[in-house]
Amino acid sequence: MVKIVFSGPPGSGKTTQAKRVAEYYGLKYFSAGSLFREYARRRGISLEELSRIALEDPSIDLEIDRMTLETVRGSNDIVIDGHLAAWIVSDIVDLKIYVTAPLTLRILRVAGRDNTPLGKALAETLIREYSQRRRFMEYYGIDIYDTSIFDLTINTKLIGVEEAFNIIKSTIDKILKEKHGSMSE
Repeated sequence: MVKIVFSGPPGSGKTTQAKRVAEYYGLKYFSAGSLFREYARRRGISLEELSRIALEDPSIDLEIDRMTLETVRGSNDIVIDGHLAAWIVSDIVDLKIYVTAPLTLRILRVAGRDNTPLGKALAETLIREYSQRRRFMEYYGIDIYDTSIFDLTINTKLIGVEEAFNIIKSTIDKILKEKHGSMSE
């Protein structure tokens, strides 16, 4: 049984790496962010608008966090991906990985991924990040820029997807071998 959580800002590469790890090790993949996106879709609003609403309505984050915690508690062999996920499930996972990159690179990635003009990607990302940081500090007392809870922090600025994956995989293999015996052999 292994539980691994990935956190990091939008465009950092956390989802790419979380999905690769889940696929490589044959683990279930769960995205807390997809719950937030689905919530916005059901209400017919953008992520940025839902982020603004969530500043005034803590029940949105609390519900998503409750669902994330329930999913992780009820699962064996899972990879979790989400901005706040590592703090929510910190005590019940084997490995916490933080993926980051400089803002300019993250904006380029978000714009490419979402097929959005750079200016719009920048504005939307800054709104989301401000909203998340403020909400998480207010609701939980968590500073999402404090990465001290993480077992591995990786900056994807100078390395490609494959190099980042190899670093992450090496760390996972070492920790899994120490805890459970290797899963990749």
